[in-house]
Amino acid sequence: MTRVGAAIVLLAVLAAIIGPVIVPFDPADQELALRLEGPTGQHWFGLDELGRDIFARVLSGARISLLVGLVVVGVSSLVGTLLGSIAGYFGGLVDECLSRVMDILLAFPGLLLAIAMVAVLGPSLTNVILALSLIGWVGYARLVRGQVLRTRELEFVQAARALGAGTPRILARHVIPTALPAVTVQATLGMGGAILAEASLSFLGLGVQPPTPSWGTMLSYGKAHLLEAPHLTIFPGLAIAVLVLGFNFLGDGLRDALDPQTQSRLKT
Repeated sequence: MTRVGAAIVLLAVLAAIIGPVIVPFDPADQELALRLEGPTGQHWFGLDELGRDIFARVLSGARISLLVGLVVVGVSSLVGTLLGSIAGYFGGLVDECLSRVMDILLAFPGLLLAIAMVAVLGPSLTNVILALSLIGWVGYARLVRGQVLRTRELEFVQAARALGAGTPRILARHVIPTALPAVTVQATLGMGGAILAEASLSFLGLGVQPPTPSWGTMLSYGKAHLLEAPHLTIFPGLAIAVLVLGFNFLGDGLRDALDPQTQSRLKT
C-alpha cells in the first residue's frame, strides 16, 4: 500500500506540473452549446455548466490542492517543531504558557476555526493558507514537545551540555533531529488533511475564487446538477478522495518504516 500511495502522489504531482500544458483545452474556455455534456472521446470528463472541460479543470485544480498542502504543511511543521522544541527543552513557565496556548486552540474544531478566520480575513487562496497554517502548527508542536521531553535527559544530550555546547546547538544538532522522523510522518498525513480542508473551504465559497479551478469549488457548482449531470461532482470528488488516500497510504508506510518499535516487531 505504501507503493500505491507513493505512485498516486507522484502521478498527482506530474499531472499538476505537466497536465495543464499538454491538455489541448484551456480550463477557462467555454462551449455553451455543449454545456453539461457527459464524458466523450474528446472531453474525457465531460463539460461543466459553462461548457468548460472538466478534465482540464481537474488537472489545474491539482496545482491548487498541492500548493496549499505543501505551504500549509511546510509552515505548520516549521513553526510547530520550533515551538515544541522550545517548550519541551526549557520546561517550566515556557512550557506551561505554550501548552496552554495549544490547549486553547485544540479546544475549537480546526475546520470551524479556519472558517471563522477566513470569514474575517476574506475569501482568497492566501487567507486559506494563512488560516490553515495558524491552526496546523499545534499538532506538530505537541508531537515534538513529547519527543523532546524524552530526549533532553538522554546521555548524549547531557554530554553535549557538559562540554559547553549552547542551547541553540544542542537543539539543532542533538534534540530536534530525533523528532524529525515523527514530524515527517505527521507532515505526510497532514498533506491529506490540508487538501481536504482547502476543498471544504472552497466548497463553502471561502477558498479559491472563480474562475480559478478548485476541486472544492467544482463540487459546489456541481451539486446543483447532481441528477442531470453527475459527472460534474464525480470526477473532482474522486480526485480529492484518491489524492488524500494516497497521502494516507504513504504516511502509514513511512510510519512503519521509521518507527523503531514497528521495525523490531517485523524482525521478530
